[in-house]
Amino acid sequence: MPIEKDKVVTLHYTLIDADNDLTLEKSGADAPMVYLHGAGNILAGLEQALEGRDSGDQLTVSLDPEQAYGRRDESLRQRLVLKVGLKTVDVDANHPFAGRPLRFELEVVDVRDADADEKAHGHVHGPGGHAH
Repeated sequence: MPIEKDKVVTLHYTLIDADNDLTLEKSGADAPMVYLHGAGNILAGLEQALEGRDSGDQLTVSLDPEQAYGRRDESLRQRLVLKVGLKTVDVDANHPFAGRPLRFELEVVDVRDADADEKAHGHVHGPGGHAH
């Protein structure tokens, strides 16, 4: 069953910082990622690359910062004073992966039809997904 809108996709992924070949995240062997395709729950570039794929497919997807989490915006960094002269806190509202070109190594484990509640809520329910 090919991946298309309103399909629930189960996949394993490895997220790599493409500049220095550093693994940033990886799905666990017993904890794959599960998402509702076409609902905007993952990066648009990943959804586009997965469209039409099927169970068992493996692929590598490279995304520039603009396609992933954006460029770093230094205006999103602030220094907050807790008590004058004693302590400060630096806050950075950029996503931790902002400004990084990323590479995703993906393996599609399963593709199934979403049920009516999942479609209505815009996310997956049950094991591996969101339960109410």
